[in-house]
Amino acid sequence: MRVLHGVFLLFLFGLIAHAQDSSRNQADEFRTQRSGTQASGKQKQAKAAKKPRKASPPFRWVNPVPGSALKTLRHETFRSPSLGMDVGYLVLVPKDYGKTRQRYPVVYYLHGGRPGNECKSHRLAEPIDRIMKEGGVLPMIYVFVNGGPVSHYNMPENEKAQGASVFINELIPHIDATYRTIASREGRGLEGFSQGGRGTMRLALRHPDLFCSAAAGGGGYATEKRISESGGVESPDLRFAEGDNAWDLARSYAARREGPAVNWMIYVGTKGFNYQNNLEYMDFLTSLGVNYQKVIVPGVPHSAMGIYDIAAERIMKFHDGNFRQATSR
Repeated sequence: MRVLHGVFLLFLFGLIAHAQDSSRNQADEFRTQRSGTQASGKQKQAKAAKKPRKASPPFRWVNPVPGSALKTLRHETFRSPSLGMDVGYLVLVPKDYGKTRQRYPVVYYLHGGRPGNECKSHRLAEPIDRIMKEGGVLPMIYVFVNGGPVSHYNMPENEKAQGASVFINELIPHIDATYRTIASREGRGLEGFSQGGRGTMRLALRHPDLFCSAAAGGGGYATEKRISESGGVESPDLRFAEGDNAWDLARSYAARREGPAVNWMIYVGTKGFNYQNNLEYMDFLTSLGVNYQKVIVPGVPHSAMGIYDIAAERIMKFHDGNFRQATSR
């Protein structure tokens, strides 16, 4: 019995030792894998850090139209008196424009990006054209704007970077003189995405006498707030006129005792990096008593085309309804 008991104890001790060795080996393997994963992640980060950023193309006031652009989308230019040079824009007219003497409302679309150009948002012309042809909305003229070197801003002390003024003071009068537009605020709308969303808010807040309808998409309102709080500074290289931001202009707009009211829409995708600051800005407008339509597009990232894939008709019907209401008064 003593011999059997001793054999059993040796066998038991062997099992325990084997389990301890196995546990140590598994722990060592896990540490090795984790170390390898961390090293791999650091290597990827190092490679990403070393990879040079793609340089932005130089800004131009006139740009070539991509070959993939809708064939009925026309590229035109006008001579800017303030710049002393041509400025490009894209225009989409209703399908029966050449067959009638009718006058049409106009939606001016402000591109995103900085710098951008008149051709950057050309893909939106396809759903716009399709929805108008299907008869879901009023026939409208759409104009795609070149926003200048700093995308829909005026740069103080730089007479060649006055994108907002070129649009407001020169392009709009040119369009009204060249096309059969309803040349008043009752037939004029403004829309844009990202930088263009910021521009839509700022310009319509500043010029409610020019626009009855404004739809701002995915604007960077956290940046606009920083500009407001810093007296005009967006970054060390970008300083705007004090008060030229979506927060201060909203305060001034809300404080008016008279003057026309703009019909507002703010739209944003829930996956976009500007989603939360759009919600904050909406709350800010509510606190000021500024009414607006809210359009939240679930699951869509920071993409004008992504939002238009889902909500184009709703956005267009917003402008349509505002034009009908304004012109029926």
